[in-house]
Amino acid sequence: MRLQSWREIAQPHRDVLEGTFQQSEFAADLTQVASGKAPEEYQNPEKFFSRTFITEGMRLLLLSVAKRLSGMGGDPVIQLQTSFGGGKTHTLIAVFHLAKSLVPADRLKGIPPILDEAGILTLPGANIAVIDGNRFSPSKPRIYDGQRVATLWGELAWQLLGKDGYAMVAESDAEGTSPGKESLTKLFEAAAPCVVLLDELVAFMRQMELDKHYAAGTFDSNLSFIQALTEAMKAVPNAILLASLPESDLEIGGSMGQRALNSLEKYFARVESVWKPVAAEEAFEIVRRRLFENAGSEEKVREVCRHFFDFYHEYPDKFPQETQSGEYMERLCRSYPIHPEIFDRLYEDWSTLEKFQRTRGVLQFMAIVIHHLWVQGNSDAMILPGSIPLEISAVRTKSIHYLPQGWEPVIEKEVDGPKSTPAELDSRNTLFGSVQAARRTARTLFLGSAPSGREQGLRGLESNRILLGAAQPGQSPGVFEDVLQRLRDRLHYLYADKNRFWLDTRPNLRREMESRIKNISENEILQPLLQKRLSSLFGRKHVFSGIHVFTASGDVPDDYGDGPRLVVLPTSAGYSSSANSPARDAAEAILRKRGDQPRQKQNRLIFLAPDADTQLRVRDQGKTYLAWDSIVKDIEDGNLNQDIAHLNQAKRNRDTADKTLSLMLRETWKWLMAPMEDFIKGKPVLTWEAVSLPSSGQALSEAIESRLKEEEWLISAWSPIHLKNILEKWYFKDGVEAISAKKVFQDTCHYLYLPRLLNEGVLRSCIARGLESEDYFGFSTARDENRYVGFRFGRSLSLDMLDDACLLIQKDAAIRILEEMRDQERKNAEASTFKPEATEGGTGEPAPPLRDDSPARAANGSRTVSPSGSSNPGPASPKTSFFGTVSLDPVRAKMDFNVLIDEVVQQFTARLGVNVEISVEIHAKSTDGFDEGIQRSVKENCSVLKFDAAEFDEG
Repeated sequence: MRLQSWREIAQPHRDVLEGTFQQSEFAADLTQVASGKAPEEYQNPEKFFSRTFITEGMRLLLLSVAKRLSGMGGDPVIQLQTSFGGGKTHTLIAVFHLAKSLVPADRLKGIPPILDEAGILTLPGANIAVIDGNRFSPSKPRIYDGQRVATLWGELAWQLLGKDGYAMVAESDAEGTSPGKESLTKLFEAAAPCVVLLDELVAFMRQMELDKHYAAGTFDSNLSFIQALTEAMKAVPNAILLASLPESDLEIGGSMGQRALNSLEKYFARVESVWKPVAAEEAFEIVRRRLFENAGSEEKVREVCRHFFDFYHEYPDKFPQETQSGEYMERLCRSYPIHPEIFDRLYEDWSTLEKFQRTRGVLQFMAIVIHHLWVQGNSDAMILPGSIPLEISAVRTKSIHYLPQGWEPVIEKEVDGPKSTPAELDSRNTLFGSVQAARRTARTLFLGSAPSGREQGLRGLESNRILLGAAQPGQSPGVFEDVLQRLRDRLHYLYADKNRFWLDTRPNLRREMESRIKNISENEILQPLLQKRLSSLFGRKHVFSGIHVFTASGDVPDDYGDGPRLVVLPTSAGYSSSANSPARDAAEAILRKRGDQPRQKQNRLIFLAPDADTQLRVRDQGKTYLAWDSIVKDIEDGNLNQDIAHLNQAKRNRDTADKTLSLMLRETWKWLMAPMEDFIKGKPVLTWEAVSLPSSGQALSEAIESRLKEEEWLISAWSPIHLKNILEKWYFKDGVEAISAKKVFQDTCHYLYLPRLLNEGVLRSCIARGLESEDYFGFSTARDENRYVGFRFGRSLSLDMLDDACLLIQKDAAIRILEEMRDQERKNAEASTFKPEATEGGTGEPAPPLRDDSPARAANGSRTVSPSGSSNPGPASPKTSFFGTVSLDPVRAKMDFNVLIDEVVQQFTARLGVNVEISVEIHAKSTDGFDEGIQRSVKENCSVLKFDAAEFDEG
């Protein structure tokens, strides 16, 4: 359902509607009314009261005046002292029309109930004297019908009774001395019922210097007159005095004004009754009556206000708590078509400005606003702070009239106008533009924060009050919350502290930040930051031999390592799916060359590249963080003169930029690239495979390892069948039956068409598992002429390292070798049977055949048998002990010792009742001698390993 706009329901007065009103008309002038020269709306009693809302304070005052003039009691002296623009003069005009009684009371709107309450049927017309301090000069007498009148008491007497009245104070007027209480009492008795209205009395007396005699008397004589005047009023039951005294420093006007005010307050305090100023709620009706001929039917007004009230209840956490009470519904109705938030801001915030007059200032400002909204065809349901058209020159001029210098450019650039940032946001984002979210939010910010002073401890508006001033029923508060954050990030004069926002004429630190961004060196400052931050994302635990962030090709090692190397490409090498991706070119340059030399171990490199679409954003974010960080440091070091609020703001912006940068690093460096080679027409052709990493969840190193495993770009566990296939495809050709196991691993590090193994351990584990069966390949620790040393096929083997001598043997060749070994064993067994010669002490019985897994197998697969030709007359004596000595190559010692354990020691330990002792002797000599460091290290290690003896000597 479409809400009717305020223009369809309310009707402004014609002068407001047509823009023909005069600003000065809002400044009620009591003297013009008394002289019959005021505008019709002030001069005509009926029109005046039709546009005047009688507040509670005014009602009580008029009630007292009516009683006093009728001789029925009432206060003889009433002081009106309120802040600048508080409605004092307007109230005095109301008293003037009531007391003058030129129009019957029943034709004055709001007056009959007051007279009824006082019990007065007819109010007699009174003599009235109007003394306006702004109209009189202490040095310039006035001439009435040839009569020279110089003093306030002379003016008072002339206005009340003409020549007869002046005659009663003529001597005092001529001498400039106070006439005294008795003379004034006689004057008021003759003029009663009478009313004396003193307006701007301080403005008159502050013109006098102490101890100086003027035509209007001295400063002291005028004070004496006021004292006598107040005393005389008490003596005459149907005479009344109303005096207005200023409250603001702007109205007091200097030291003499303050002296005059202090003295006047002392005299009035003896007899006066202080008038109650306009309440905030009453201001609604005052402004509405003055500006609108008809606010609309109650039914239509309540319908619109109900939608607003329901809107605030639909989103209770988005709007101030006060909007949830039933009283707020009544406030909406009383203030319609102007939203209560406008009145709250004008009366609570703008009224604190010295130049801003409470009622008059609101009237002047809102009259201009309403006129231009009407001309523009504004369709808002109510006139909200966000409705105020600050792009209109007249509205903007009136706004900044009350503010310090410097607001004009702020409004034009950052609040409202065709070239303002909010206008740009609305034009570029249809979601914002459809409701003018940015401009309405900025206008609300201006109205609510422009009058606030820098010395205030708590400045600005909370976000829920900004939404209250900008959003209307049917709109999403989230849109305005979003645009508020956009404005905070872009505006140079908008400040934010936690959940409060305000505009100022001083640029915020964002402009300083943007200036610093321009001076940040890409290579010297930004890239080192990104390099450091990226490096920290990987942590210490990962599968790589090294992680090289933004490293030149010459500094990326070309080695086998314990794992592959991850090369992180810089921001200039963004990845995209296009064929000419900079990431491919940068990665290939590192892949093919190490500095000026060809790279050998190309299959040990994996690449991580930034996304081409986000690389510029992460660079900008990095610069933003650096700028804020430098600002914080400069403020803390005293190099940048800013207050605590700015320091806190800078810290929050730095921390936000820091978090955003961390997130963007993961979002940007997300492309994992692996080089591959395919053979096309017999030639290897380089290809690149790339996959994206998740931006959240796992740590970066874990995410990379997971993807490498999923894509099988890095093999951490290899099946023997795959190794067999690789061997058959690339190595066991043209009669080759054995290949160096170490070469196979090295080739997987060199060539991109081979699998990429995590490290040598993967190959060793694969070989060990493959040797458990006779389905894949054989193995030997070395080859000696035509013999395979340490041959293994179909039996497990523990491998701690591979050296150049270790061989992988083609399956068929391994089967052949195994058969040859078995044949040789059978021949040896037969020879032992038909040649009964035995060793010394033997029995002459044939030796039993040896098992296939006998430790007596020679290096070539033959068994060790008794020497030919020895006699064996009887059963051999049982051999009960064994002792063997072997020398090991220190380079191959670890592997050879493993073979020794498997082939010899395990044959003993596998039998029950066999005790085995192994001793290791180590002899090391150096012609230069051993330094203290190695001596200490060896001794400590030997102690831990519990050597029986471990000594260095000079032998």
